[in-house]
Amino acid sequence: MKMSTIEKIQEELDVLVQETREHEIILYNDDVNTFDFVIDSLINVCDHTVEQAEQCTILVHYKGKCAVKTGEYKELEPRCTKLLELGLSAEIV
Repeated sequence: MKMSTIEKIQEELDVLVQETREHEIILYNDDVNTFDFVIDSLINVCDHTVEQAEQCTILVHYKGKCAVKTGEYKELEPRCTKLLELGLSAEIV
């Protein structure tokens, strides 16, 4: 059975989407770090605006976790490592 051009393109697109799948850094709540420290960390490490950092910090506090950065794994890994070095609880998913 011969694939149509549209089917071939769709198959190639599906492969490309899988290869460039986005990941997220998830930041978890803890009982150690202050709101201000977490906000400053998100601004410095994840390039958040003040408003973004405040909103994420509130979500982490009340929901237990929040996705703080989305992108390719290789771009997120050094940021997540820095958050961990600062004593925050985070992982890439």
